[in-house]
This record gives sequence, C-alpha cells and structure tokens, in this order.
Amino acid sequence: MSQLPTSHLRLADLATRKPTTFELIPTANERKAIAAALGIVSVKKLRFIGALAPQDRKDWTLTAELGATVVQDCVVTLDPVTTRIDEDVIRSYVADIPEIEASEIEMQVDETIENLPETLDLAQVMIEALSLALPPYPRSEGADLANTVFTEPGRAPMTDDDAKPFAGLGALREQLENKDK
Repeated sequence: MSQLPTSHLRLADLATRKPTTFELIPTANERKAIAAALGIVSVKKLRFIGALAPQDRKDWTLTAELGATVVQDCVVTLDPVTTRIDEDVIRSYVADIPEIEASEIEMQVDETIENLPETLDLAQVMIEALSLALPPYPRSEGADLANTVFTEPGRAPMTDDDAKPFAGLGALREQLENKDK
C-alpha cells in the first residue's frame, strides 16, 4: 500500500537569519498515494521547490513553485484528461493571530495567513496546493454536454422553453397589439 509523502520541518530548529530551501519530488508510489487521496487517475510528475524564510522574530513565509502533470477523468466522457499545472505557492505562518470568539466573523483578506505550527509538513502543503490547482471540471478535447432530457416513461419531457413560463408573453402581447390595429 502506498504511503503519502511527509517532510517535516521543526521551525524552532531552522536558521533565523537566512531562508531554508527545499525541494520535494515524490516517488512513483508516493504520487500514486497522492492521486488516490485526491480522487484523480494519476499524478505523472510532481515537484515542489521553494524556501521557508524567517519574518520578524517568530513568523515565517513559504514561497514555492509547484509543478505537476496530472490525469483526471473527463466530466463528460470519462476519458483521461492530462493537465499541466504550474503554480506559485505562498503561505505566511504567523505566531500571533488573534482568536475571535464570535458567532459571525468576517474572513481575513489574506487567505495565505495561517497559524504558526511547531512543525511544518511540506508534503502536506504541496498536496494542498495541488488539490487547489486541479481543474474542477476537466474536459477532453471536443467533449461537450449534449442536450439530454430525462423524464418518466410516457410523459413529455420538460424543455428549456417550459422552464421559462413568461417567455411566450412577449409574443402574446404582440398578437394582441396587432389585433387591435
């Protein structure tokens, strides 16, 4: 059984005066496990390269490049669709994010800010970034949703015009106006 990759960095052990560089290239078995976890056909290539740089006294910023070639099922035909992904990844790990205790809150403008962990799993950051970069509705070339109609046996199927009950009113108004002339 394939295992998801891990690459833990304990932030307290990193140099605080210069960035710590990293490069993750998962093995074939790890890519297979990632594909299974993401519910896609396969991950042919995957590379995550970047740096974790100190900010101020406690905070850290991760900047990286994610490169991947993935295969997903076409949402129309279920044929395999190969996609190349090249994404910039930025995460800010901040020590002092204020806790908000309210029933409703306004979301932060910067969604790259996260709480500062004791250890950071770079592989999990890579997998999360890949999942966010995947095309939500991959389509093979030329695949198009045809006009499909579903109804009970013996009943007339509902059309787009049936779903627009006021569409015929314009034509009816014209008929009435022409009748009055």
